Amino acid sequence: MRDVLYLEELGQAEALLKPQRVEVLRRLAEPRTCTELAQLLGQTPQRVYYHVKRLVEAGLVAQVAERRVRGITEGSYQATARSYWLSPRLVGRIGGSRATRDELGLGYLLDLMEEVQADVARLDPAARELPSVGVSGEIRVRPEQRQEFLDDLRSTLQELFTRYGGAEGDAFKLAVACYPTEEIDE
Repeated sequence: MRDVLYLEELGQAEALLKPQRVEVLRRLAEPRTCTELAQLLGQTPQRVYYHVKRLVEAGLVAQVAERRVRGITEGSYQATARSYWLSPRLVGRIGGSRATRDELGLGYLLDLMEEVQADVARLDPAARELPSVGVSGEIRVRPEQRQEFLDDLRSTLQELFTRYGGAEGDAFKLAVACYPTEEIDE
């Protein structure tokens, strides 16, 4: 089972965005048959099988075993991931392109987070070592120091890009997001 499955196809999103299927998916964190699921959910096995079948077709659930019960083959199913991320691209871009957005605007920040989400989802979770770092924190800046802070942040990052921006070596992507945690009164 993968940690994350990044959903970029509309059919996958449609299969996932039904409350009953989400509940089926939650219950399939461990392998279960449709009969077992039906008992847990208080539904008929046929109804549960219908939802499981749609989730299998979308690649969100996989059959992991099968057994013969009274002459009938019964499958055991499990979710293919622990969590599912919907690509913002499923909705499509509304408005201008990222290139035309102001890099200080929230639209640019949303585009950047979408790019980071897609990049992280494409990493191979089975890789032995994925050298990465995540840092999060809160900085308090008085209104009169806001521009100085943003300038310092930009110059510090530019120094890193300049120092490590050569053509040789392993490629790493650096994305930094700086945003207010609440509305700012001007």
